[in-house]
Amino acid sequence: MNSKNWKPETQAVHCGWTPKNGETCQLPIFQSTAYKYSDAQSVADLFDLKSDGFFYTRLANPTVAAFETKVAEMEGGVAAVGVTAGQTANMLAIMNVCPCGGHVLASAALYGGTVTLFTMTLKRMGVEVTMVPHDATADEIVAAARPNTRALFAETLTNPSVCVLNFEAYSEAAKRLGVPLIVDNTFATPYLCRPFDYGADIVTHSATKYLDGHQTSIGGVIVEKGDFDWKNGNFPEFTEPDVSYHGLIYTKDFPAAPFSTKLRVQWVRDTGAILPPMNAFLISLGMQTLALRMDRHSSNALEMAKFLKAHPKVAWVNYPGLEDSPEHERCKKYLRAASGVLCFGAVGGKEASVRAIDSLKLASIVVHVADVRTMVLHPASMTHRQLSDEQLAAAGVPPDLIRLSVGIENIDDIKADFEQALAKI
Repeated sequence: MNSKNWKPETQAVHCGWTPKNGETCQLPIFQSTAYKYSDAQSVADLFDLKSDGFFYTRLANPTVAAFETKVAEMEGGVAAVGVTAGQTANMLAIMNVCPCGGHVLASAALYGGTVTLFTMTLKRMGVEVTMVPHDATADEIVAAARPNTRALFAETLTNPSVCVLNFEAYSEAAKRLGVPLIVDNTFATPYLCRPFDYGADIVTHSATKYLDGHQTSIGGVIVEKGDFDWKNGNFPEFTEPDVSYHGLIYTKDFPAAPFSTKLRVQWVRDTGAILPPMNAFLISLGMQTLALRMDRHSSNALEMAKFLKAHPKVAWVNYPGLEDSPEHERCKKYLRAASGVLCFGAVGGKEASVRAIDSLKLASIVVHVADVRTMVLHPASMTHRQLSDEQLAAAGVPPDLIRLSVGIENIDDIKADFEQALAKI
């Protein structure tokens, strides 16, 4: 049976590692930096990319490869590359297609760290990023492009405002510009949404979040769909000889996965940003219960959204799973469920919101999200504090916003904790 035809629940358990007779059922941890060969030519062929295999963990490792295969199959892609963190995934996905002097378009509604990466760090590296409104039309996105635009970037579910990406508008704009649509699918996971089904070309994840799900490991992953036209004239790095590999041409020599191959053998090779084997093992282990956890996260979050919406001490709630949410129709169209993150504001503004989260006992104030435990934070003073007031507004982060990552505890206990905290404001 072809694993590509399995349902995502089955893929999460079985893909990546297929034990042979007498081998371990669980993916082993290949905690090694190097691999032995019996002759010099075998190693030379590996260095020249003429044969597959492992020779140094800075490029590839069997445990990491199993994790990459699992994510690629769940997303419906041809290949994936594991890296050190979600931020690394987003940065390298951009750098792999956008050289110094290039330009990128991105939705303004992004995680604060990604906004800083795009507007500050990439700028220092010679890449300009223009932010477009989250709800921009295809025409508006195309109008913001430049002759040197090389990518369009967005999130499936925005962090922390949990807006749903208008895949039609963004994918249409990307196609008209002849550039890849790169989508961060962290909050949705491949269980709830597969962006490739709606026009994305590259998918990134902070594997630290729901894929791991247990606060054990930092990691990132970049997935290639496999059918983007890198020969359209916008990407000479893919169609011209790479002198560091004796004139290899990625679209010619690796037609099935030129993006992933170039990413691994150039950027991961030179930055050393490979995902550690132990982290790959732990994230893969967490993914075995991904479907179960996402169902529970989503059902608990919907119950919490309804509870908060009806509470007299809550000014507003944003959760795309609510039927009266402006995001609800897109949520039904693209996602199996609305995931486990919602945001709300307390009556009384910023001070009341901060007082409320300071009064929680079960839920924790944690600079993290998408864990089995219920967690909260105040983005304007924490994760998004580097952003200006204008950037906060563009990202959909008002001063009173509380980001609530609903865990898998009993929903009555979560509600009771918020009831007692809100009573204190």
